Amino acid sequence: MTDPKAIQPSELDQLPDRDPEETAEWQASLDAVTKAAGPHRAAYLMRRTLERAEGNGIALPKLLETDYVNTIPTAAEPVADGDEAMEHRIAAWNRWNAAAMVTRGSKHGVGGHIATFASAAWLYETGFNHFFKGKESQESPGSGDQLYIQGHASPGIYARAFLDGRLSEDHLDNFRRESGGNGLPSYPHPRRLPWLWEFPTVSMGLGPLSAIYQARFNRYLTNRNIKDVSASHVWAFLGDGEMDEPESTAALALASREGLDNLTFVINCNLQRLDGPVRANFKIVQELEAQFRGAGWNVIKTLWGTAWDELFQLDTTGALVRRLREVPDAQVQTYQTRDAAYIRADFFGKDPALAEMAKLLSDDKILECFHLSRGGHESRKVFAAYKAAVEFKGAPTVILAQTVKGFTLGEGFASKNANHQMKKLTVDEFKQMRDLLELPISDAQFVDGVVPYGHPGADSPEVRYLQERRAALGGPAPARRTQALAPLPAPAEKTFTSFDKGSGSQNIATTMAFVRLVKDLVRDKETGRRWVPIVPDEARTFGMESLFPSLGIYSPKGQTYEPVDRDQLMYYKEAKDGQILNEGITEAGSMADFIAASTSYSTHGEPMIPFYIFYSMFGWQRTADQMWQLGDQLGRGFLVGATAGRTTLTGEGLQHADGHSPVIAATNPAAMSYDPAFAYEVAVIVRDGLRRMYGEAAPGEDPNVFYYLTVYNEPIPQPAKPSGPAGTGIDEGIVKGLYRFNTAESAGLSPAANAPRIQLLGSGTAIHWALKAQRLLAEEWGVAADVWSATSWTELRRDALDADAALLRGEERVPYVRQALQGAEGPVLAVSDYMRQVPDQIAQWVEQDYSSLGADGFGLSDTRDAARRYFGVDAESIVVAGLAQLARRGEVKATAVKEARERYGL
Repeated sequence: MTDPKAIQPSELDQLPDRDPEETAEWQASLDAVTKAAGPHRAAYLMRRTLERAEGNGIALPKLLETDYVNTIPTAAEPVADGDEAMEHRIAAWNRWNAAAMVTRGSKHGVGGHIATFASAAWLYETGFNHFFKGKESQESPGSGDQLYIQGHASPGIYARAFLDGRLSEDHLDNFRRESGGNGLPSYPHPRRLPWLWEFPTVSMGLGPLSAIYQARFNRYLTNRNIKDVSASHVWAFLGDGEMDEPESTAALALASREGLDNLTFVINCNLQRLDGPVRANFKIVQELEAQFRGAGWNVIKTLWGTAWDELFQLDTTGALVRRLREVPDAQVQTYQTRDAAYIRADFFGKDPALAEMAKLLSDDKILECFHLSRGGHESRKVFAAYKAAVEFKGAPTVILAQTVKGFTLGEGFASKNANHQMKKLTVDEFKQMRDLLELPISDAQFVDGVVPYGHPGADSPEVRYLQERRAALGGPAPARRTQALAPLPAPAEKTFTSFDKGSGSQNIATTMAFVRLVKDLVRDKETGRRWVPIVPDEARTFGMESLFPSLGIYSPKGQTYEPVDRDQLMYYKEAKDGQILNEGITEAGSMADFIAASTSYSTHGEPMIPFYIFYSMFGWQRTADQMWQLGDQLGRGFLVGATAGRTTLTGEGLQHADGHSPVIAATNPAAMSYDPAFAYEVAVIVRDGLRRMYGEAAPGEDPNVFYYLTVYNEPIPQPAKPSGPAGTGIDEGIVKGLYRFNTAESAGLSPAANAPRIQLLGSGTAIHWALKAQRLLAEEWGVAADVWSATSWTELRRDALDADAALLRGEERVPYVRQALQGAEGPVLAVSDYMRQVPDQIAQWVEQDYSSLGADGFGLSDTRDAARRYFGVDAESIVVAGLAQLARRGEVKATAVKEARERYGL
């Protein structure tokens, strides 16, 4: 019978074979080896052949997985240029103090994590001693390397900063206790410890995503001749469990596609996540290797320590390698906690060849291999991997380093499923750890059962060595630069005031107005090149295609093709020095770009001005976690939620209709949230943002904020900026959140002297409904209405909260919203294109009777007019709601409300 495998069709069948006889000979040779020496020998020969082919430059698809062994053999390991014994003593002190810090803090109930750094200590120590460039690096001055530290490893980083004199014992004793000052945040938080941390990473998954885009942004700065940061290297330290987060692997293809060899992922594969094994029945290292290789990354596996070399030399049949590949991770973890007899029976006893090998091994040797010898715990192995990573060109590198979670912490910690939640060691466990690490700490130093911190002395050989190594690499790390930068010069005033005259009869949406403003700003001779336009593949939706030929779309390869629209004025132009970051359909990637650009002022000493424009519905709702990360990282720039509001997108429906982004934005203390109605308001807000973030911030103003503007796609004639007495203080009102746009009298409506009066507050596109309602109220109901533009409900609320806090301190302060509305007659009716919760933010500080309208509920597909009628926010609905307020006050007849409802068909 014919072997069915032999007749399976192949994609090669469709290609001509110029020498079928030669092909048959190769296949026959493979069959012969398989029959004579077995399939494992045949596989070995095939892999050797593939390696030779790759070495000769023959293009072949790569295997996605390799054996469960180290990528770099022991014989090929380079010799580190340092004192290995000294580095071991330094690492021992850091291990001790990291555990002591968390244990001492446990008496306050603040928690902390010990096991992660214990497993990853050498991954960090090797980098700090030999690879991580500081800000004073001659190769990359002012920038150095960018380090994304795994959040749960922060105690180890603090311990090292304590050893080199940057932190004191008081600091360590205030780990996770910040309210009294002089404390240390639980994880890497730049806003809480801005001289040390650069990148917040403990919202897992955001670190790897941000690291990729940081490496990409470094290339952007270099290719655009802003600053040469080609010597900066981005290091992201990650956990194997963290790789399950979708953001962790979302941009792997981008990194390889753009050849980001300035990027290294170091994944601590201790095989455990927070509650147990990462892949209990599988092998996470093999899975990650296939994933990264498939995405085009260079993969280095650092799995086994030198104790395993003897075992691999004894493996003449390949049985050991096969067994290592088949044992699931949870069983590897079990071996870590069992005796030699168990390992002999369960690991070696499964194969006769392995059983024979085990006879040659002592119990001590077996325990050394299975309990202690991991690649991630040996500085030589880690050094070899790091050196190979930084020397590899053409693609990013991932290092898969196998470790033991809780290593050196004793039998009670190592590989235990619960060790992530274990916050302290006993005194006896500390003494065992001391003996293991050979630290000169006496029993007498454990006063009243309190574990002491350990320090060899400021002038000790260990500290001198540590500081000398860091000096050679460019200073301390991690470190964030907070020195004052020279303010950027303000753009020409006419750039902003050109919007004051309005658009006349021309219909212009505020989205179009913003894009026009940006077009003028990027032409500025002083600051134009610092703008970083970011868009997730919807530039044409927002009218930005005119920027393509003038600014160019960034591509590290330039434009290797002739664009299909090259004969058109606004053709699709890519360039190596392009200014626009057109990210494709990835809001997460766009936000990561924005974060890198918005913090360039501190990362590289080069302030950049990013603006990221997106469908407002797909901003805060989809990437609010990254916007929190942006605030934590002290980023500056402009987020622009375009096609904003619940009802302005005709026909798009529920999934596109944003009625809540200002609510989410209001939860972020760093977000300055604005909902401007008119083009001149957009200009005033952007001008103020540039002043505050990049110019001269006023006393008491935090420049480390970002601005969120909602802009609309509804083309409407843009009014001129009010002038004269009515326009007094308008710019201040726009920035603070509220000003009176007009009165019934200034609108030419000539109300009767004793006419009932109401105050209509509107934001964004809703102000146009309010203006129509103003006219209807006057002409059909004899009611005078004044219209106010509420540019920021959130800023009004924050000012009022500050005023309330001041009153509790005994200071007299009146909220701005109360000042602005003081003396305004009648009730107040607020309306926006968002849920009522947005305007209701200010309700408790308005002295007048207050009511609101909003687009609550889910969006729907329809015309603008129909959608507004459905939600009860159109002009006629405003009229009915206003009459109802006045009727409750007895200022209009109650029947007017019913009459209006019937007249307008509500």
